[in-house]
Amino acid sequence: MSGPDVRTLNPTPEQYAYAFGGHAPLLTVMPGTIVELSTEDCFAGNVQGVDDLPSSVCTFPFLNPVTGPIAVEGAEPGDTLAVHFAEIVPARDWAVSSTFPHFGALTTTHNTAMLHPALEERVWRYEIDVAASTCRFQARRSEFSVELPLDPMHGTIGVAPAANEVVMSITPAAHGGNMDTPEMRAGVTAYFGVNVEGGLLSIGDGHARQGEGEVCGTAVEAAMRTVIVLDLIKGHAPVSPRLESDEFLMTTGSARPLEDAFRMSQHDLVGWTASLLRLDELDAYQLVSQTGLAPAGNVVDTNYTMVAKLPKSLLSGTNAYDGVHQRLQVRAADYLRTR
Repeated sequence: MSGPDVRTLNPTPEQYAYAFGGHAPLLTVMPGTIVELSTEDCFAGNVQGVDDLPSSVCTFPFLNPVTGPIAVEGAEPGDTLAVHFAEIVPARDWAVSSTFPHFGALTTTHNTAMLHPALEERVWRYEIDVAASTCRFQARRSEFSVELPLDPMHGTIGVAPAANEVVMSITPAAHGGNMDTPEMRAGVTAYFGVNVEGGLLSIGDGHARQGEGEVCGTAVEAAMRTVIVLDLIKGHAPVSPRLESDEFLMTTGSARPLEDAFRMSQHDLVGWTASLLRLDELDAYQLVSQTGLAPAGNVVDTNYTMVAKLPKSLLSGTNAYDGVHQRLQVRAADYLRTR
């Protein structure tokens, strides 16, 4: 990594993008750079209370804005862009969630056509207390309420797709995008295969918290203040985004049907495990089968996302990507301690 470069990216409303690909970078940085950035929520800030129905205050396709792109000097197709999340903090003292007609895991959708009526469009407003690290759920049809712990993450992150393709920000695929996995939280390093010069990273769709699967179609949607550390690994591009925490290696698959997303994530985890431990493929298959976890990212978007997880305790001291996660973690901690 290079020196202690720190950059800031706070886009104006007209600078937000709503797709991956097709945009010039808003910022170009060297590997090793820390970027402080802001992101808007998936409703572009237009849904602020329970009376703000998305169908009335939002305009399609201006949903799910992302901050970026950020180009990394020296990134070329076939390389790997490493993105370490140093900090993710809600930017406001409120967040919102909703149900939509024809969107969500438990309703008729355009892909799963049914004769019964679509779900009611309804909005919930959550009060955010960053100091207490809580958000409050308030039922809309009773007095029930409960404090929930904050678990901030980014539902949407990725790089520009290959072959000059432009993909709407709501769609997850091999480039990343709207994967909606709660694993994309502070302390995690994400790895993306570079498809175009500079990589062109974009981030958005902050969630104050989200259950696995994002079952109703939205999380606790929040604007965020986020700090990332970027690095570049020459070559070794993964077939789809990978993640690394202190405890797990993780792989993703985004596709429909859901079982294909599952297979994609498991296939990459078996291959990664075999490479790291120098195992025969079927030995790695057996090990992953008996030790792996398989949380859902989302089961509501245009593609579904599954995650496969392997405990790092099985790696016998072997580090993925020559210890990039650990180095970026130290860099992030030093920055947060001294800023």
